[in-house]
Amino acid sequence: MKGRGHMKKQILIAFLISILSGAVPSSRAVEGSPAPAAPKQGDAAAARDSGTPGQSQSGAPSLQRRNPRYKLQVGDELEINFPLTPEYDQIVTIQPDGFINLQGLEDMHIDGMTTPELVSALKAAYAALLNDPEISVVLAVFDRPYFVAAGEFNTPGKFELKGTTTFLQAVAMAGGIKPGGKQTQVVLFRRASNDWVEVRKLNLKKIASSQRLGEDLEVMPGDLLYVPRSTWDKIDPYIPRPSMGLLLDPFQF
Repeated sequence: MKGRGHMKKQILIAFLISILSGAVPSSRAVEGSPAPAAPKQGDAAAARDSGTPGQSQSGAPSLQRRNPRYKLQVGDELEINFPLTPEYDQIVTIQPDGFINLQGLEDMHIDGMTTPELVSALKAAYAALLNDPEISVVLAVFDRPYFVAAGEFNTPGKFELKGTTTFLQAVAMAGGIKPGGKQTQVVLFRRASNDWVEVRKLNLKKIASSQRLGEDLEVMPGDLLYVPRSTWDKIDPYIPRPSMGLLLDPFQF
């Protein structure tokens, strides 16, 4: 029984890591290629002030626009419309391998694309069949934005993000923090790229007592909030994604 319980906790850690990293990565590392270089310490503050970190060519986080477009992922359902040639209208679902089946063409890999990028790719592909095709894409079914609350929350779990949600509001949605939880040591894990996770310690007690509303930051889709039982002395601002399992204590879930 003890071994079975330990196995369940290990599975839960793997589940949380997969949530933060996305269902299917848009790109995969080539076996034998060197690991991406870790970002410099000075880059962390700039990233937090300038927007959401993305991924540079070297694999380390780089700065992106503050409001990035939604990226298509496995399980999304799309309506592809051809206003001038409706016989090509179709409804497709992104398969587990990231491809979609297209009428009259070979399968196309679209996992990780934005909707405008997909429209451009479809126009280029269907130009072989149609003269200057006019195409529109409607995202019909998709994974709604969410965050995960884990550790010493009263009701931990996965919560849907509806509009702007601050960290204090997210804590309230998760039922508040248990008496034994470290309110001054809430850890935020935020995906920075396919290979890196940004890690920040939040002092929610200080934020709650502050008169400045700007200190209560906004929760972003895919964020993982973790409340530990014990104090964490030092955390690197960015860690490789596989290292998350070494930081999260399975006995605190």
